[in-house]
Amino acid sequence: MTTGTKTDLTKTLDGYRARIGEFRLLELPPSRYLAIDGHGDPNTAPAYAEALEALYPVAYALKFASRRELDRDYVVPPLEGLWWADDMDAFTTARDKSRWDWTMMILIPDWVEDPLVHAAIATVRQKKSPARIDALRILPLSEGTCMQTLHVGSFDDEAPLLERLHDEVIPEHGLRLAGLHHEIYLSDARRVPPERRRTILRQPVAPA
Repeated sequence: MTTGTKTDLTKTLDGYRARIGEFRLLELPPSRYLAIDGHGDPNTAPAYAEALEALYPVAYALKFASRRELDRDYVVPPLEGLWWADDMDAFTTARDKSRWDWTMMILIPDWVEDPLVHAAIATVRQKKSPARIDALRILPLSEGTCMQTLHVGSFDDEAPLLERLHDEVIPEHGLRLAGLHHEIYLSDARRVPPERRRTILRQPVAPA
């Protein structure tokens, strides 16, 4: 890696490629994430805000540590989330957010080893001590075969696209749902208006 270059994983990894109207089948390698779990409406649950208050400082501390100690700089990857509910209709149809469970995540580059991650967590714990810093963990994720597409617009408008993905596209390919619904937030919701937000919708699948 040439000193001074900065890797943007959203441009180098296939998992961050998606287009409007395209349902793409892809095979994903195992990966690791900074992750924190929670429950409830992300718009109102204190646990959600606290999760982000722990995730982002550690993600940036890890970036700076990678640049300083490994001479490998990178753009902090986008926020991602795994979402589920005991009754998935609460997610795809009724959109009852109070019943949602979630894991919020930020990808760890594959050249960053676990000890550096633990050191970044310790640094943030000492300097900022976010409320949920002790809930932060390294999550290995092996999703394998997935179907994904791109949604542009408000998060609340995802349901029709999800229903098409789950009820039409995946069965038409001779596949079934085989893991947790995964969202990748290519747009920063704090800065981008709802109608312009770009979100990858991913569903792990297996032969039916």
